Amino acid sequence: MASNGRRLLVFLAVAAALPLLLLPASVVATDVEYCRQGRNYPVKVSGVEIVPDPVVSGQPATFKISASTDKSITKGKLVIDVKYFFLHVHSESHDLCDETSCPVTGEFVLAHEQTLPSFTPPGSYTLTMKLLDDGNKELTCISFGFSIGFISPLALI
Repeated sequence: MASNGRRLLVFLAVAAALPLLLLPASVVATDVEYCRQGRNYPVKVSGVEIVPDPVVSGQPATFKISASTDKSITKGKLVIDVKYFFLHVHSESHDLCDETSCPVTGEFVLAHEQTLPSFTPPGSYTLTMKLLDDGNKELTCISFGFSIGFISPLALI
């Protein structure tokens, strides 16, 4: 009798989770702030999209940054710093031309996919991204928050 009760409980949990799996990954525009308010950066950021949102530990997440510039940028790098609440937890640097096609001019998108380790703690994070030209001059600097969820809908199955 106890095994029938367990089967029913598992069936109900799977039935409750199934609609979550049929929904498309969440696409939500993320609020972006410039690092220095009022500064006239040569690269203007119009938005950030994170899929899925919230990010799931151990699963790939895509960060897309929409931007524009009236300059022609042939080389550069992205410098990314991540804080968990107020603690610095991660830094990385990428070649600009690995993240978008160069030369960059007009409207463009920087897209980066990352799989966070499965042991990454859930909660609120802040990502700061600087775009530097080949002379290390700051072309833009933005900051935005993102969340890592407590549980993946797939973990319910």
